[in-house]
Amino acid sequence: MHVLSVVGNRPQFIKSAPLSVALREAGIEETVLHSGQHWDPAMSQVFFDELSIPEPAYRLDLRTSDIDAMAPAIREVVEREQPDWVLVYGDTNTTLAGAQAAGKVPVAHVEAGLRSFDYSMPEEWNRMKVDELSTILFCPDERAAEQLESEGLRGRREVVGDVMADATRIFLPIALERSPQHEPPYVVLTIHRQANTEPERLGAIVAGVAESSYDFVFPIHPRTRRALDEHGIELPPNVETIEPLGYLEMLSLVARATAVVTDSGGLQKEAYWLRVPCLTVRPSTEWVDTVNVRANRLVRPWEIADELRKAHFPDDAPSLYGDAHAADRVAAALYP
Repeated sequence: MHVLSVVGNRPQFIKSAPLSVALREAGIEETVLHSGQHWDPAMSQVFFDELSIPEPAYRLDLRTSDIDAMAPAIREVVEREQPDWVLVYGDTNTTLAGAQAAGKVPVAHVEAGLRSFDYSMPEEWNRMKVDELSTILFCPDERAAEQLESEGLRGRREVVGDVMADATRIFLPIALERSPQHEPPYVVLTIHRQANTEPERLGAIVAGVAESSYDFVFPIHPRTRRALDEHGIELPPNVETIEPLGYLEMLSLVARATAVVTDSGGLQKEAYWLRVPCLTVRPSTEWVDTVNVRANRLVRPWEIADELRKAHFPDDAPSLYGDAHAADRVAAALYP
């Protein structure tokens, strides 16, 4: 059996690491295609180096998030390789481009069935369209599977858990062996989504952070840095910016943090598994269970300081999104 794995950005590199191991152990040949949606070495190559992901056989190096630019290039690879499956991850433009490019080759969608019901987010449309195109829908939990059933989608639903939980389980001990670069207490801050890098919104987030008594460590995404520079938005003295981190350094940083303030989907989950309270600067989240159990809070920019003062991780928080062995289930389900 032969699988073409389509990846293109930081969360997908992390998700693909444990799954690449599981595919190899199951005797499944994997060819990796990197779309180039993230091309900065700090957001791309460092993850292949750190996580022992197979080097991509195809590096499109398109340096774009344009689906119409990515899909034809991916389709050429599909036609050349003739895989048994095209494997896509999550909800990015690379995810949708890979699914659209598959043609007659069946698509397997890792992280299927998630919905925020916020249709202003391109990720929400990507999730829905990819699920419609997929033959196998790998769901992180029963809620996602029930959502797919309610939509009447034709794909086969498999509840496997979350492969990012696998990555956290495997790599956390290694990450914690590394010397801490920052001494607690501190709050980890990450902001990168397009809506949050619009100047008015970004300025409000910065103002909200400035009101807090906490010190923040801010691994700054290239898009966010450009927005700050282009619009002359100055960060307050309680924010220390650092370059984007590799996965292990970021895992270590979050594990030792007092709290996380983010707009990242993946970081909401990682904070949960690390038992670190999270504030999500978004009007909605696809990871609604983390909010329901009070480990995560959706906040508006001007609420950041007040909510940080109250933030705590609940003692009775249940396990969410599987048992951190999702990758083995995904590999097993790919066989007919």
